[in-house]
Order: sequence, then C-alpha cells, then structure tokens
Amino acid sequence: MKIFCIGDVVGKAGCQMLTDSLKGLIQEYGIDFTIVNGENAAGGVGLTPRIAEQIFRAGADLITLGDHTWDRQELVPYLEEEENIIRPANFPEGTPGHGWRILKTGSGTRIGVINLLGRTFMRYNVDCPFRALNKAVDQIRGETPVIIVDFHAETTSEKVALGHFSDGKVSAIVGTHTHIQTADEKILPQGTAYITDLGMTGPYDSVIGQNKHKIIERFFTSRPVRFEVAQDDPCLHGAVIEVDPQTGKASGIFRVQRRPK
Repeated sequence: MKIFCIGDVVGKAGCQMLTDSLKGLIQEYGIDFTIVNGENAAGGVGLTPRIAEQIFRAGADLITLGDHTWDRQELVPYLEEEENIIRPANFPEGTPGHGWRILKTGSGTRIGVINLLGRTFMRYNVDCPFRALNKAVDQIRGETPVIIVDFHAETTSEKVALGHFSDGKVSAIVGTHTHIQTADEKILPQGTAYITDLGMTGPYDSVIGQNKHKIIERFFTSRPVRFEVAQDDPCLHGAVIEVDPQTGKASGIFRVQRRPK
C-alpha cells in the first residue's frame, strides 16, 4: 500500500495548492491513504473546523496537528467530534481530542496514525514523546501492524533519535514543523521509513511561509515586526511511503515536490 504524507499546510496558498493538486497526485501515485499536517492552515497559525473541512474535501484522509493546536479555540470541540483529526499524543492526560487513531483505507486495510510533539526548543512542556510512542504502539499493534508517526519537532537531533528508537516498531516516522524538506529519506534497518522533515505546503517565495520582507526586517533591525503570511508561488511538499500491509514494514520512500506548472 502507498501512504502519502504531506508537510505543514500554510495559509490560503497552502490550502489552495491542496485543492488544486492533491487529488491528481493521489491518482498519479496510486495512493491508498493521505495524511496532511494542517496546523498552520488558518492564516499561518492553527486550524479551524471550516479549513479542516476544506482539507478533507481536497483529498486528505486524516489531519495531524502540532504546537499551534490550541491557537484557534473553535477547533477544541471539533477535536472531540471529528475522528479523522488528531493532536499530539503527548499532551497531558485529559487534553481534548485524540493523539492517535486507527482508520481504514478504501480497500479495508487498517492504518494507525500517531501524532507527537517534540520537547526541544518547543513552547509546550509536553510528556516524553518516546514513552508516548511506546504507549500508543502497544495499543495499536493489537489491531494493525501499519503505523505512521508524524513527529512535530524543531531539532533534527530529536527527530533522528526518535527515528532510530522507533525502528521496527512503526512503519514510518515523518518529521514536520520546520517547513524545509530534508533530503535524508531512508528505510532504517528494521523496516521503518524515515525523513527528518516533509517540508511545507504553502507559499514557496517566503521565509518558511511568512512574508520574506517582514522576516528580513526583523533580522536586520533586531526589532519586533508583525508577521504576515506570504501568498505567492505555492508549493506542495511531502513523501510517499510504500508499506507491506501484512507486516507493517516499509519497502520504499520518496520525496514529492510539486509547484504549479
């Protein structure tokens, strides 16, 4: 089976890029299940139910989140109602929503998806992602060996460490949050696909999705500047992972970069 993981959707440009291209890519690559990180989709920070529905209509089967999960309060009741959206599993116990889900593909294959948040240089004091991963995997393994992890984290070291820790436990671990696609996609020794960051789906002519002139001004002057989400030159970044549905082991991973023709 083929699973399409798409990096952080940023603002209107990212949402429009999904709407314009995702279904075509699903058909082109023969995708069975699509996971989209949507935590920056609403004006660059957070997600709203309306925009979540737009992402689902574009072709996503499940939406993951990250450190901007709580930036839009209207999303909180939606997290309880909608089964196809998850927030990081290592938020404290009792937090609204769910940190992992088991869903079915169109062919009936069960797939578990876990969302985790890093702790290094991140703004929330969350539980240990390593222990949270073990806990979720123990529960999911009883129903399916196919498990995909979206690890939303800042540092490459934390992501790489969790990748090695996860090898053989999950089908794939894909990094999100930094908005820059890395070129280190690989299959780890025990059959887990890995990439440090999927990249961004949003305005390519920007600084990680924000107006480049505003960001340059902030660096140049060392003064606070109000950020603005960029609008031009949309792109879609992600990775396609091939997984054996019987064993849960990955056999391939390749990066996807798409811009309008």
